Amino acid sequence: MLTQTDLKRNVADAAVQFILPLLAPGVVLGVGTGSTVDLFIDALAPHKANFRGAASSSERSAARMREHGIEVFDLNEVGTMPVYVDGADEIDRSLNMIKGGGGALTREKIVASVAERFVCIVDESKVVDQLGGFPLPVEVIPMARTSVARRLAALGGQPVLRDGFITDNGCEILDVSGLAIPDPAALEASINNIPGVVCCGLFALAGADIALVSGQGGVAEMTGS
Repeated sequence: MLTQTDLKRNVADAAVQFILPLLAPGVVLGVGTGSTVDLFIDALAPHKANFRGAASSSERSAARMREHGIEVFDLNEVGTMPVYVDGADEIDRSLNMIKGGGGALTREKIVASVAERFVCIVDESKVVDQLGGFPLPVEVIPMARTSVARRLAALGGQPVLRDGFITDNGCEILDVSGLAIPDPAALEASINNIPGVVCCGLFALAGADIALVSGQGGVAEMTGS
């Protein structure tokens, strides 16, 4: 029986094999954040001579890539990138996601928006029929924390401040449990329009293009339904 770490390592290795045909001397990759992405970075490092570098969604991933000798670019220096690779806290079979358990949701969404293709890498425990089991992270400007929380409660959620956590953008996160999310894109748009919200962790208006899902029987591709 493979452990969850084994499953994450397998999908990280599979993601490297998936993107190898896209690598070229001038290519800048988009790289997300999280425990599975840490393993992806480690597996990517032996191929660092085959591409120019990467743009990262977090200081954590940037530091790990620099330790491996992978050049990290500010996204403002990058015109385009062929692929963005990142994990998810939940993903449904239409490739909508909840992300932000690690707190990098806004930067993840920004970097992903520049890429031509979003490849999501997860173990099978992250695949769900409907999003909402994992509390939805919402990044907020600190002065708006309470007013945003009231609006999120009116939507049926139970928002809780992520205690002691500050994002790379200097903001706070409300983790919202209890939400029913039958229409992820509509809820994403609604929450993002609340004054004081920087970004919510729903990735549905622009979801993944493909998911690599690691299970006991190997890594499978999921292309949406």
